[in-house]
Amino acid sequence: MTPPVVLTIAGSDSGGGAGIQADLKTFAALGAFGTSVITAITAQNTLGVTAIHPVPADIVAAQLDAVLSDLPVAAVKVGMISDPAVAKVIASRVDDLPNLVVDPVLVATAGSRLGEAAVVGVLLAYPCVVTPNRHEAGALLGRRVETTEEMISAAAELAARGPRAVVVTGSELALDVLHWDGKTTLLRGEPVATANNHGSGCTFSSAIAVRLAAGDPVPVAVAAAKEYVNRGLRGGATWELGAGPGPLDHFGWSV
Repeated sequence: MTPPVVLTIAGSDSGGGAGIQADLKTFAALGAFGTSVITAITAQNTLGVTAIHPVPADIVAAQLDAVLSDLPVAAVKVGMISDPAVAKVIASRVDDLPNLVVDPVLVATAGSRLGEAAVVGVLLAYPCVVTPNRHEAGALLGRRVETTEEMISAAAELAARGPRAVVVTGSELALDVLHWDGKTTLLRGEPVATANNHGSGCTFSSAIAVRLAAGDPVPVAVAAAKEYVNRGLRGGATWELGAGPGPLDHFGWSV
């Protein structure tokens, strides 16, 4: 049986834990055929980002057109965008990007700035599923988002800008907030005691895209993605890869 095609538009992580690399691992692990459009090349590892080379907007457009003109893309995940021209390229083709999931990557796990809220915010006007962690939600709204009540308020406020759904993540209690179809749902999970969470946001948004490509409604896709990330965190909890926050176990090698 032919697998669904899922596209990631994001930056490359040379350390392999986040970005394009985490997205493609997630697609493969969940049974999708992964394609990619690279928006930036980063020099990074578990300790942080040491260099960023943005890919010119015309090359991003050429990659995007090459994939869309030949392959039946069923869902799209957008990650790191730092160039307004690249955001404009994506927005101009939004009608050809089904089941769009936007992960507003602004700061890497190790603290390095990767994107700007004003650039990523352009895409919120389109019918996508947006997956900011609470700090990214705060940056998009221009205020702090820390408590559960603030996450609930942020999800509703971001949803009012036009996206199909908003999931605010990032609680140490493994409590995420989904705002969809005018309703707010609290998604509770089991916290995982690990520092190895590099790429968890990328993985979460990519897993949602795969489930949407398979035909799941948004709440089902989000719940399945949350469980997948939890398994990945558990699986990689004791890994010793690098001196900083390590990656998830995308393929269940350790679970």
